[in-house]
Amino acid sequence: MRRARRVNEPFNISFLDVITCGFGAIILLLMIARPGTPPVLEPSPQPDKGVIRDLQEELFQLRGEARVLNRDLTAKREQLSQWKQRVARLQQQLADVEHSETSVAEQVAVNAAIKGRLELALQQLTDEMQRLLGARKFDKSDYIGGIPVDSEYIIFIIDTSGSMFQYSWDKMMQQLVHTLDVYPHVKGIQIMNDMGDYIFPSYRGQWIPDTPERRRIILDRLRTWNPYSNSSPVEGITEAIRTYYSKDKKVSLYYFGDDFQGQSIKHVIDTVDRLNPVGPDGKPQIRIHAVGFPTLFTQPRYMQNSVIRFATLMRELTRKNGGAFVGLNDFR
Repeated sequence: MRRARRVNEPFNISFLDVITCGFGAIILLLMIARPGTPPVLEPSPQPDKGVIRDLQEELFQLRGEARVLNRDLTAKREQLSQWKQRVARLQQQLADVEHSETSVAEQVAVNAAIKGRLELALQQLTDEMQRLLGARKFDKSDYIGGIPVDSEYIIFIIDTSGSMFQYSWDKMMQQLVHTLDVYPHVKGIQIMNDMGDYIFPSYRGQWIPDTPERRRIILDRLRTWNPYSNSSPVEGITEAIRTYYSKDKKVSLYYFGDDFQGQSIKHVIDTVDRLNPVGPDGKPQIRIHAVGFPTLFTQPRYMQNSVIRFATLMRELTRKNGGAFVGLNDFR
């Protein structure tokens, strides 16, 4: 009997066993292995806290320096802008000067021509004056600048108030020098303030000798002389007339001031009329002149009333006492 052939199966039971055992071994290894972090082969270096702090401080310092530099840069830019503006202005001024050179040259030529005509006119006037003066003898009683200069003794009464001393003192000294120049030599000089205080108390009631050296000493003392003043001429004029009135002396009194703070103009005039009567020749024994300084005209209007009262008083006082009142238009 013929045996049937056995068919070969592609996978037999032995192969499956092997595969199953292999998977089982892998699962068993996974279960046996301990879970955790992987081993460290080489430890990484830990950062140093001191280094980080130093780096932070350096960063803060760099930021601060950056702010300072930015501020300096802004200031330099502003300064540069200012310099550019100044250069632009100077360039404009230079252009204006260059533009005006032509007109200046023309003006110089015109001034030269005017100067020549003035010199010619001055020469002609000088010749005419010499011709006229040669026909008469000069009389010392003539007026100079509207002020008679026939006196042998002169008294200066000066308002030493704050407005005069602060604003008009240099101008006052100039006027005093000009007045002394009109009198090259007199027999005596006296100076006091509007309160009757003497510049040299040792000469109270006396006359200061008139010499060039004494005039220099008077001017030196005047530069810093600043006694109290009430801005009223009554006390000074009264003291001068009572002390130096004399029938045998020709005296001129000059009052330098800028305002009148007294209560009554009429009271001052009546007092002077009583102390300085008119002589037989119709002239007062002491001439009274006055020079007004417009210092308070620069002040508010309500403060200018005292200046107007001063001008009214001095105009009437000088008129009645044979003198002249000069009002200056500038106190500097």
